[in-house]
Amino acid sequence: MKKILLAFGLLFIFQNSFSQEKLGRSFFTGDVNFTLGINENYTPFNDDDETFLVPSALFFRVGFGYEFKRKLAVGFNAGYDYHWNYAVSAFPTYGSLKYNISEADDDAFFVEARYGKMWTPSSNYPDGNYYGLGLGVQVAGEKRWNTIIRLDFHRKGIVGFENDQLDSISFGIGFSFF
Repeated sequence: MKKILLAFGLLFIFQNSFSQEKLGRSFFTGDVNFTLGINENYTPFNDDDETFLVPSALFFRVGFGYEFKRKLAVGFNAGYDYHWNYAVSAFPTYGSLKYNISEADDDAFFVEARYGKMWTPSSNYPDGNYYGLGLGVQVAGEKRWNTIIRLDFHRKGIVGFENDQLDSISFGIGFSFF
């Protein structure tokens, strides 16, 4: 069975490499996201130099995938998340499905859904699921490099938090290379 799957895979790659019309293109991507949280020490109308929102987490992501006809893309991603308010480190690995809502001159406005597994190196928290949903803009750059600006909602299944999950909204900047 493995030989048959390998033969079909090689036939598909061979056929696509010599076809006149390309169905899609492969890509590599990476981004850095940050999350803002409410400052617990903030008091309104008090001149103590405390701000209402403070940085609370930093996420690094890398991945690769394939884009079909400039509309739909699937990818596999891995990353590192650190929430310093809770001293939680996590390593999410997930699949993503991205749909370009609109596209003009190689710039795209997209929505992306993510689902996968979240690994925690600490014995304080067990491994859990990872979910994500986001909106973003991909701006065409030099040659095959593109800049990505995104707004994402993340849900990490971590026992011990409210409803056994850690939710966050993040802002990010990244790149894609086709």
